[in-house]
Amino acid sequence: MLQQRHLLGIQGLSKAGITSILDLAEQYATQNRSSQKHSAALSGMTQVNMFFEASTRTQSSFEIAGKRLGADVMNMQMAASSITKGETLIDTAMTLNAMHPDLLVVRHPHSGAVALLAEKVNCAVLNAGDGRHEHPTQALLDALTIRRAKGRLHRLTIAICGDIAHSRVARSNLLLLGKMENRLRLVGPRTLMPGGIAELGVEVTDDMEAGLKGADVVMMLRLQRERMDGGFIPSEREYYHRWGLDAAKLAHAKPDAIVMHPGPMNRGVEIDGVLADDINRSVIQEQVEMGVAVRMAAMDLLARGLRARPSGVYV
Repeated sequence: MLQQRHLLGIQGLSKAGITSILDLAEQYATQNRSSQKHSAALSGMTQVNMFFEASTRTQSSFEIAGKRLGADVMNMQMAASSITKGETLIDTAMTLNAMHPDLLVVRHPHSGAVALLAEKVNCAVLNAGDGRHEHPTQALLDALTIRRAKGRLHRLTIAICGDIAHSRVARSNLLLLGKMENRLRLVGPRTLMPGGIAELGVEVTDDMEAGLKGADVVMMLRLQRERMDGGFIPSEREYYHRWGLDAAKLAHAKPDAIVMHPGPMNRGVEIDGVLADDINRSVIQEQVEMGVAVRMAAMDLLARGLRARPSGVYV
């Protein structure tokens, strides 16, 4: 059981809380590879997925996770909902309350929107990504993937490369991997680095060779053009030449370094397609697999917290 009622970000999780989610996710990862993938952890509970931003990967992962745990899962079509007719987020929260869901999974383009919803509903809320703020389950699945590949989640050199400024994935990973005492490097063009980032105690460089030198983990990020309103990069071709991951650049990392990407990938822009598919270096497909296991673990632990509280009592 988690101490928190909601999972809104990594910032609110302790090292023990992170470890408890990862340990349970390990069990679900094993279960998901067996012929019996289902359990009754969420039996009798209702899970509502509200995605104000499109995300096939994350939404399908949460849906599969909920169904494998025995929940009744409903996907709300937000593009066709009352929100588009002028209903406020608060009105939507009140409507949801009347339906008495137990778990609410929310993805929203504005930072803080998920936390606002969490204040107004009488159920557990999971943040599936809000603006540039956080994407906690992505960081947790990345952490589980790293731990399985490296046998540990501490004292590693981890390079996070690309569009740092617009990435909630980068923010959540910085928080989680920092808590676990890793050496973190941010690599990318200065135009895609947020102001004051060096104050977080991370190394910052715009040189891929220096950034990848001796790295145990190379995490590439997607160029988020939908969040860009200016000339952040000269061209995709130039971006790939300088910051896209290929075999020559990866050679500066450790020989057993793993390659990660949260998806969806822009092949030939952020990463070479052959390298992305290299089963000896790339763990991108395992990240997808671990996503289901981590989301199962997070919802299971939140559900235990709901059941432990007296009916109608929320703190």
